[in-house]
Amino acid sequence: MNSQTSLAQSRERLLSTIDSPHDLRRLDPALLPQLATELRETIISTVAKTGGHLAPCLGVVELTLALHYIFNTPTDKIIWDVGHQCYAHKLLTGRRDRFDSLRRFGGISGFPKRAESEYDPFDTGHSSTSISAALGMATGAALNGENNKTIAVIGDGSMTGGLAFEGLNQAGHLGKNLIVILNDNEMSISPSVGALSSFISRKLTGRTVARIKKNMEHFLKNFQLGENFFHLLKRSEESLKGFFTPGMLFEAFKFDYVGPIPGHDLESLLATLRNVRDFSEGPMLVHVITTKGKGYAPAEQCPDNFHGVGPFVVADGCEVKTPTGGPASYTKIFGDTLVELAQEDPRICAITAAMPIGTGLGPFAEKFPDRFFDVGIAEQHATTFAAGLACEGLRPVIGIYSTFLQRAFDQVIHDVCLPDLPVVFAIDRGGVVGDDGPTHHGVFDLAFLRIIPNLVLMAPKDENELRHLLYTAFKYSGPVAIRYPRGLGLGVEIDRQWQKIPIGQAELLREGEDILLLPVGNRVYPALEAADSLAGMGIRAAVINPRFIKPLDEELITHWAGRTGRVVTVEDNVRTGGFGSAVLELLQRWGLAAIRVKNLGLPDRFLEQGSQPQLWQIGKIDAAAISAAALELR
Repeated sequence: MNSQTSLAQSRERLLSTIDSPHDLRRLDPALLPQLATELRETIISTVAKTGGHLAPCLGVVELTLALHYIFNTPTDKIIWDVGHQCYAHKLLTGRRDRFDSLRRFGGISGFPKRAESEYDPFDTGHSSTSISAALGMATGAALNGENNKTIAVIGDGSMTGGLAFEGLNQAGHLGKNLIVILNDNEMSISPSVGALSSFISRKLTGRTVARIKKNMEHFLKNFQLGENFFHLLKRSEESLKGFFTPGMLFEAFKFDYVGPIPGHDLESLLATLRNVRDFSEGPMLVHVITTKGKGYAPAEQCPDNFHGVGPFVVADGCEVKTPTGGPASYTKIFGDTLVELAQEDPRICAITAAMPIGTGLGPFAEKFPDRFFDVGIAEQHATTFAAGLACEGLRPVIGIYSTFLQRAFDQVIHDVCLPDLPVVFAIDRGGVVGDDGPTHHGVFDLAFLRIIPNLVLMAPKDENELRHLLYTAFKYSGPVAIRYPRGLGLGVEIDRQWQKIPIGQAELLREGEDILLLPVGNRVYPALEAADSLAGMGIRAAVINPRFIKPLDEELITHWAGRTGRVVTVEDNVRTGGFGSAVLELLQRWGLAAIRVKNLGLPDRFLEQGSQPQLWQIGKIDAAAISAAALELR
C-alpha cells in the first residue's frame, strides 16, 4: 500500500471502512494504532449507554486486531473464552452498524453466538471452555483433511477452571495444531523482562531458527550420543525461557510456549503471531500481557468496577444516577445478612468461585478473612471443598449464580446431598437475568435441584423472607439451596428478630373460593397483583406463597386446591420439570388429578436477551398473564 493511500485513509474514520476482517487485512499496519483508538472510543461510548463488559473488551483491542490481521478468519477460527471480551471482535466482523443494539432485546448478543455470525464459531458465556472446544475443532479439521488454524483465546482467570487444564492435557496428548492465546491481565511483569522474553520468543519462532532446530534434531538423532546431546540443548533452551517466564508449566503439557508478549504493542503482536501462524506445529501457547480497561482511565484504575457495568457517564466513569433511597438488592441483603449470622456463629464460612463482589460476599471477606475462600473459577471444586468443611463441623455457604451452579451438578448430588452434609447454596440470579441473555439466565435450577434427595429447596418472596430463610438454612442439619432473583428487593420492612421457618411450611397470603394461585419466589407479588385484578371481576383468588419447592406444604396446598378446584402455578423457571410439575405430582399422589391446573413458566427454549420485565411478559409469567390464565380456567 503506498503512502498516499495510507495518508488518505488516516484522514477518515478508519472503522467506518471495515465491514469484515478482509477489509482490515488490506490496511497498512501503520494505521492499526489509529483503528485501535477508534475501536476503544466506540466501545466506551456504546457501553456507556447500554451497559456491558467494558474493562475486558478494552484490554484486548490490539490483540483482536492482530488476530484478525494475521489469521484468515473465518476459515481460521477464533474461540473467545467466556466471550465477554468480544466487542472489538464484533465491530470488526460485520456488526458495526448494529453495535448500538448490543445486549438489547432483538439486538446483538454481548457474547459470541454462532447464529449471529460466521466469525463466531462457538457459543460462549461460561468460562474455561475454549481450549476443549478449539481442540475438538482442530481435531475435526484434521479428520476432514482441512488445514485451517484454530485459536483459543483464554484469560488468566479462566485458566483457574479445571476444564481448561483438562483441555490442555488432551491437547498435549493428541499433538494437534492448536494455538492457545493466554490473555494475562493479572501478572505483573517489568518492562525489561517482558521485552527480553518477547525478543526471545519471536526469535524462537522465526523461519531460520525453526529450520535450524529441525535440521539439528534430525542430524543429532542419527548418532548414538546425539540423542542425549539434543535433549540437553532442548532443556537448556527451556531453562532459559523458564527463568524469565512461566512457560515451563505449559511445556509440561507438551505445548510450545511463546511469551510473554506485550499485549498492546502491535508490532510485537503481529510479528509473533505471524511466526506462530507460519512455523508452529502441534500445540502452541502464546502468553500475552494486557491491561484490563486499557485506554480508559477509570477502567484502568478500577477494572473490577468496569468488568460488568451499567450505563455510565463517559467523562468521569460515574454510574448513571438512579433515584436514591430505594430498596437494596437481593445480593446486598444476602451479603449483609450473612455477616450478621457469622458474627453469632463462628462455624459459618463463605465460598465463592471468583465472584466475591457479584455474589455480595465482599463485606464477609473483609470482616472474616480467615473464613472466606475464593477458589477461582472452579464451581465443582467449590462444592466439594464446602463438603469437606462441613465434614469438619463447619457451616459453609456457597454464594453462586444460578447459571454457574449448573457446572457443579454432579458434586451437588454426590459430594453434598448423598452424604447429607449441611452445605448452604445461596443461588443468586435465579430466573431471567436480563441483558446477558441465554448463557446467564438462571432458569433451570428449580428443575434440576428438586430431583435430588435430601436437598431442601427454598425461594423467598421478598428480601425480608430471604433473611429468615437464610437463618433457617443454618439451623437445619442437611443441605439447603436458597434461590433468589437478580435486582432490587421490594422495599419491604426488614424484621430485626430472626424467624426460624419450619421446613416445608408455606404461607397463606389470601383466602379465596374460586381459584388458587401458587406463585414461587419473585412471582408472589405479581400473583397478588393479579388477585386484585381478578377481585375486580368478581373472582376470589386464594394465594399461597410456597416458600419451599422441596418439600412442599402438601396439606395446605391440597386443601386449597381441593376447595377451589382450579390452580395456577407460576415460576420464573422453565416449566419442564419445575415447580408446576411438582404440584401436578402432588395432586396426583393425593388423588386430586381431576383438579384443573395451568402451569405458567418459561417456554422450552432458550430465551434471548432483554430486560427482565420484557422477558417476564414474553414468558407469560407477569401479572397480566396470571390473570389471563385464571380467566381461562373459569
